[in-house]
Amino acid sequence: MESLFGPDSQFHRFFNDPRWGLAVIRATVLEAAHPQIGAALADNSTFVAHPWRRLRNTLVSLQRMFGADDAVRQREAARLNRLHARLNGADARHRPYDAMDPEVRAWVVATLFESSVTMCRLSGQPLDQTTMEQLYAEFQAFLGALGDPAGQLPATLPEFWQYFDRMVEEKLENTEALRIILYKLFDHLPAPPLLDGLPTVWAAGRALAGPVIGQITVASLPEPFRRRAGLPEIPGAQTLMQGAYMAAGLARFLPEGWIRTETLTNLMALTSDSDDPAYATVTAVRDRMKQAGAFIRLVTPFPAQRESADDGPTATGASATGGSRRSADEFFSEVLDQTGDGFLDWPDLAAMARELSSRLDLDEPQETKLYNAYADWWRELQSALDTDGDGRVSRAEYTAAAPTLAGPALIRVAEVLFDVTDKDGNQTIDATEYRALFRTAFTRTVPATASTYTRSAFITDFLTFMSARHRSTPYDPLLADA
Repeated sequence: MESLFGPDSQFHRFFNDPRWGLAVIRATVLEAAHPQIGAALADNSTFVAHPWRRLRNTLVSLQRMFGADDAVRQREAARLNRLHARLNGADARHRPYDAMDPEVRAWVVATLFESSVTMCRLSGQPLDQTTMEQLYAEFQAFLGALGDPAGQLPATLPEFWQYFDRMVEEKLENTEALRIILYKLFDHLPAPPLLDGLPTVWAAGRALAGPVIGQITVASLPEPFRRRAGLPEIPGAQTLMQGAYMAAGLARFLPEGWIRTETLTNLMALTSDSDDPAYATVTAVRDRMKQAGAFIRLVTPFPAQRESADDGPTATGASATGGSRRSADEFFSEVLDQTGDGFLDWPDLAAMARELSSRLDLDEPQETKLYNAYADWWRELQSALDTDGDGRVSRAEYTAAAPTLAGPALIRVAEVLFDVTDKDGNQTIDATEYRALFRTAFTRTVPATASTYTRSAFITDFLTFMSARHRSTPYDPLLADA
């Protein structure tokens, strides 16, 4: 039997298949239709405000889990378990949810497997039995690597299809998270960092592609669930869906380097101070697209779009003080409200801690220190800004106070973030450590600190970004951009 993990696995082959993008969207919708998962997504996830970041993090996690390195897989499994252990609560109907529930985790894995099989069938290339069994064994091993007890997924494929049909018939619902994905996310999808600054071009493309992707996804869902959930399907949607899968399947004949998932996600995440050689080519393409955007504005009735300022490198390369200022309302929307629900509460700050922990690949003690620092900051914010006592801070409460956020708890967040970024503990951040956090170029040019980032400079820049609401070349991609 072929390896269950690593480059010889079936998953590895699917990971770089262009059809898998459609399959992942479909799997995400099926996950969101599970009431526990849907509630956890609605309460805690950043997929509305920061979908591209969420997608990239998911792909990175899957690469780690299905890679050949057992140590990396064990470390990632431990990280995922810590993340899931923090996600629990109750939905609007007071039904509890817990991301560590074995049934819930099994359903997530089941949707990925079933959607991978379905994508092949819909594109006219159904999997043979041997390949399907190999792929199923890999997903079972994935669940086992997370430490879940055996038996959460059925032992055999015939039993799996019975389990899947039963879940669709009895468990899935038309949840709020499902509706957000299908009818809000696609229609209001923010531009990825690569296209930031090209709002007209993005708005034009989204206006055409958003409804199409939504209809393709709905048409690909199991018919019993579509009917029971009352999901509308336009005439011809089935033909459109099959055509999309077949067209995506043809892309596999392109040169291998063109369709590698890792290459494409890294390209979409490029920012203006990236040291990736591809950025020069991207800049030339962006210039052409800006010209196209100007033409679109002349010939179409699209509403005016705010053009993003390209701040470029600041005077110190990494300083947070060189960019333009945000209004309090913009800062609330772009930075603080990580879940996109219009309020600031603990899940928003937990999302910041989660993103930083993931980027830096922190171990449990370091991750706990960072989460605790953010928890202290949340208590400080709640005490100062929650005037109506409802346990969260509304946009109006935040903007009315126009607060200065640099209290002792935020300073502690900055100190802890510096300590966990400074892997070698020499009290400076070097180029490698800097890139691990920001995933951009290291361009500091301050005299006497050209190759390092001192504790005081780091804390000053972080506090300036978080409290004075300055735009920042390194911090915007980290906490503000989609």
